[in-house]
Amino acid sequence: MKNIIIEVPASSDFAELVSVWEASVRATHDFLKEEDIQFYKPLILNEYLKAVNLYCIKTDNGAIAGFMGLGEDSIEMLFIHPSFRGSGIGKALLLFAVNDQKITKVDVNEQNDQATGFYAKMGFAVTGRSDLDGMGKPYPILHMELAG
Repeated sequence: MKNIIIEVPASSDFAELVSVWEASVRATHDFLKEEDIQFYKPLILNEYLKAVNLYCIKTDNGAIAGFMGLGEDSIEMLFIHPSFRGSGIGKALLLFAVNDQKITKVDVNEQNDQATGFYAKMGFAVTGRSDLDGMGKPYPILHMELAG
């Protein structure tokens, strides 16, 4: 990718966002069962994407390489297509969230070591833990905040 440009996706991009979400989850959330992925997939499309402020980075040919959804002061979702992991897209989205949108918090699946390591490297520290995820499933969540 030549240029990393952060833009707001259109609602017509939602199906592609879900595809990126699924590919990313399959690459990083090996603790999830197939039925969990199928449970969350329609929620992502029909509810979660509409409940956040979305931002994405597209490839030079217009495909979505990664996206995030922001709440009032937190990153609610950040997913990078596996083909673009390590390319700086996650860092670019996170820095935009922190510097431009004044985001200070993120919740991360405790079992997602790659994500917890990424956020820690970017200056976030664990401030709490929940035994269950937001849907009451047994996937512990780490609550992280920007240190300092």
